[in-house]
Amino acid sequence: MRERHLTRHRRRTREFEAFVAGAGGRLLHAATLLTAEPPDANPRARHLLTAALAETYARWHRLRGEDPYDRTRQELAARYARTAWRHHRPALPGRPRPPAELGLLARLSPQERLILVLRLYEGVAEEQTAALVGLPVDRVRALCTRAITAMRSERAVR
Repeated sequence: MRERHLTRHRRRTREFEAFVAGAGGRLLHAATLLTAEPPDANPRARHLLTAALAETYARWHRLRGEDPYDRTRQELAARYARTAWRHHRPALPGRPRPPAELGLLARLSPQERLILVLRLYEGVAEEQTAALVGLPVDRVRALCTRAITAMRSERAVR
C-alpha cells in the first residue's frame, strides 16, 4: 500500500514538473505583465506565480480532466486581484506617475491590467473573464476598452 502511494506521488510530481517546464515561462510572463515589473527584475511576479503553482500542485490529483494551465491562470488572477486591489491607490491629481521604465501597463489600474492581460495576452473570452474576476460582462468590456484607449493615448504622447 505504501509503495503504491509513493509511486502515485512520484508520478504526480513528474507530471507537475513537466507541466511547469512547459507552461512556466508563459505563466511567468503573464504574472510579470500583471505586476508591471521589468522582465529581468520581477520578484512580485515570481512570488505570485510560485503561490499559484503551489496551489495547483496541492490540487493536482483533483484536476481530473481540467486543464492545469487554466487552473493555474485562474489562481494567478485571483491571487493578483486579492493583493493588488487591496493595495492600489487610485491616480490622483498631483500624485507622481509611475516611472516610464515600468512601461505602459504600470499606468493602468490593477483591475484594468488584469482584464487586459486575460483578454489580450491570454485570449480568455469576455464571459470567462467576467466570471473569473466577478464582474458583469459589460463592465469587463468597458474596462478593456478604457485600458486599450489609455495605452494608445500614452503611446501617442511618447
